Amino acid sequence: MEVEAGQVHGFLGPNGSGKTTTLRTLLGLIKPNGGTMRILGQEVPDALPLVASQVGAIVESPQFFPHFTAQDTLSLLADAGNVPQTQVDAVLELVGLRDRAKDRVKTYSLGMKQRLAVASALLKNPRLLILDEPANGLDPGGIREMRDLMKTLTEQGMTVVLSSHILGEVELICDSVTIISRGRRVTAGPVSEVLAAHSSGLIRVRLEAPTDLTLAAEALRASGAGVQAQGDHLLVSGVDKPARVTKVLADQQLYVSELTPILADLESVFLQLTETAPVDGQHRQVDQSAIVAPSPLSEVSR
Repeated sequence: MEVEAGQVHGFLGPNGSGKTTTLRTLLGLIKPNGGTMRILGQEVPDALPLVASQVGAIVESPQFFPHFTAQDTLSLLADAGNVPQTQVDAVLELVGLRDRAKDRVKTYSLGMKQRLAVASALLKNPRLLILDEPANGLDPGGIREMRDLMKTLTEQGMTVVLSSHILGEVELICDSVTIISRGRRVTAGPVSEVLAAHSSGLIRVRLEAPTDLTLAAEALRASGAGVQAQGDHLLVSGVDKPARVTKVLADQQLYVSELTPILADLESVFLQLTETAPVDGQHRQVDQSAIVAPSPLSEVSR
């Protein structure tokens, strides 16, 4: 599993696939029985004392003292981590809790507690931020705020590893992804390349005159393409370039009003890969590497 510096990297997998275990192992909360891990170029767990001050993390559900205010909570954490108290107000502003800073945590909604957890992880202004389900409990507005926050952090040079089940958000926010199933990687790479590799290759075709669909289907089949009639449009496969569809139809005086390649979304790719993933030991050769990985977790490009 490789994460480039300055990226948001999505770490995905079904419940029980090993995501949280992996993150806990990286942070020294679980002892690995094999494999190699590096954070910021340093091998862990041995180098955790060197890199801990540069890493912020939320793993599983955050817990807070319910009778403390958010400001008290972060102030104590700042003292414990030798972080200037000025950072408390800065991170509260960053996560949108400044107006509720003096309210007790027990009055917070689940989404507000989640934002407080993110604030605590940001206190050290880390180079690497690891977030396990940070959008848990957030309403649509809160999810959008979290998306904007991730964008802001990476623009400032931070690297973010994000584990989430909200795949639509992952597709919007992440530069790259690693998907695991049953403790092993099933795919990894830039989001655009993962989607392209698992797209169907189908092209949706609509005509200016819908009554010409039968003639269009015959012409395309005669050219060697596969065609499925779908009501008011055709699904065409086996075509190397969409422009070929236009040419074949134009030669028959049939004119296209829509020509759209059908691309996979991350949710469909995720379900395809994780529902059909072979049992351990039966994966394809490309996926034999364990998720506790042989290359640096962050800043591999530097």
